[in-house]
Amino acid sequence: MKKYILFDHDGVLVDTELWYFRAAERALAEVGVALDRDRYLRDMSLGLGSWVQARAAGLDEETIGRQRVARDVYYQEFLRTEAIEIDGVAEALAELAQYARLAIVTTSKRVDFELIHAERRLRQFMEFVLVREDYTRAKPHPEPYLAGLERFGAGRAETLVVEDSARGLRSAVAAGIDCVVVDNEFTRGQDFSQATHRIAALGELVGIVR
Repeated sequence: MKKYILFDHDGVLVDTELWYFRAAERALAEVGVALDRDRYLRDMSLGLGSWVQARAAGLDEETIGRQRVARDVYYQEFLRTEAIEIDGVAEALAELAQYARLAIVTTSKRVDFELIHAERRLRQFMEFVLVREDYTRAKPHPEPYLAGLERFGAGRAETLVVEDSARGLRSAVAAGIDCVVVDNEFTRGQDFSQATHRIAALGELVGIVR
């Protein structure tokens, strides 16, 4: 039985993966760069971002910096206006909290995370949250999940990671932690062959943990 669960955030607890892409797509379109979705997903699985394509298209760093700021503005606009809830998440967390200790390990910036959860009640089930500012090297490096283990004081064998992306799965595997991948339409075409389990919805996790 797993005693500790470390949840990824975007795409697992809230449906934000697409909107992050859309924000970058919009920002780059303003300077004449069409963001290719398939390449974006491949780059993201390696821990890279939209700006790889921007540099390949010849954009200078000053322009990239300006459009990065624009991307952040557009993303926060989407977070305020788009439906990002995932059905059944709150109910699944409430049940899981009866059997395990829960926390979030995310690559989200603190400002975005706080905006998402300003009026939501998912954090009540979590002992702690680690956002991008809380560690040095992002996923797929193992540091974020190793930091989660340390914060819990937990062993690898008694911990489970829940992810939706190949980048996050690689981080968990590198940290030596079993990883469940929950289906997300935006990332489902990625390589999840190293996942311990694949589930269609978070509610299925209860049976695995118990």
